[in-house]
Amino acid sequence: MKKILIVEDEPDIQELLCAYLRDAGYETAAAADGVEALSLFQARPFDLVLLDVCLP
Repeated sequence: MKKILIVEDEPDIQELLCAYLRDAGYETAAAADGVEALSLFQARPFDLVLLDVCLP
Protein backbone atom coordinates (compact mmCIF):
# COMPACT_ATOMS: atom_id res chain seq x y z
CA MET A 1 0.00 0.00 0.00
CA LYS A 2 1.31 3.46 -0.90
CA LYS A 3 2.00 5.81 2.02
CA ILE A 4 1.24 9.54 1.88
CA LEU A 5 2.37 12.18 4.37
CA ILE A 6 -0.01 15.15 4.60
CA VAL A 7 1.45 18.36 6.04
CA GLU A 8 -1.44 20.74 6.69
CA ASP A 9 -2.04 23.14 9.58
CA GLU A 10 -5.82 23.46 9.08
CA PRO A 11 -7.43 20.52 10.95
CA ASP A 12 -10.53 20.41 8.72
CA ILE A 13 -8.50 20.25 5.51
CA GLN A 14 -6.10 17.72 7.03
CA GLU A 15 -8.99 15.49 8.09
CA LEU A 16 -10.69 15.77 4.69
CA LEU A 17 -7.52 14.89 2.77
CA CYS A 18 -6.84 11.91 5.03
CA ALA A 19 -10.40 10.61 4.64
CA TYR A 20 -10.42 10.91 0.83
CA LEU A 21 -7.03 9.28 0.45
CA ARG A 22 -7.83 6.43 2.84
CA ASP A 23 -11.07 5.79 0.95
CA ALA A 24 -8.99 5.64 -2.24
CA GLY A 25 -6.81 2.92 -0.70
CA TYR A 26 -3.79 4.86 0.55
CA GLU A 27 -2.20 4.77 3.97
CA THR A 28 -1.89 8.29 5.40
CA ALA A 29 -0.05 10.10 8.16
CA ALA A 30 -0.63 13.73 9.03
CA ALA A 31 1.49 16.51 10.48
CA ALA A 32 0.41 20.01 11.48
CA ASP A 33 3.80 21.68 11.09
CA GLY A 34 7.23 21.23 9.56
CA VAL A 35 8.89 19.92 12.72
CA GLU A 36 6.32 17.15 13.09
CA ALA A 37 6.53 16.38 9.35
CA LEU A 38 10.31 15.99 9.46
CA SER A 39 10.04 13.68 12.45
CA LEU A 40 7.49 11.46 10.68
CA PHE A 41 9.47 11.55 7.42
CA GLN A 42 12.66 10.42 9.14
CA ALA A 43 10.87 7.66 11.04
CA ARG A 44 9.59 5.83 7.95
CA PRO A 45 9.53 6.14 4.18
CA PHE A 46 6.68 7.79 2.30
CA ASP A 47 5.79 7.52 -1.38
CA LEU A 48 4.38 11.05 -1.53
CA VAL A 49 4.34 14.18 0.61
CA LEU A 50 1.46 16.66 0.24
CA LEU A 51 2.77 19.92 1.66
CA ASP A 52 0.81 23.07 2.43
CA VAL A 53 3.06 25.81 1.01
CA CYS A 54 1.60 28.48 3.34
CA LEU A 55 2.52 26.91 6.66
CA PRO A 56 3.20 29.45 9.42
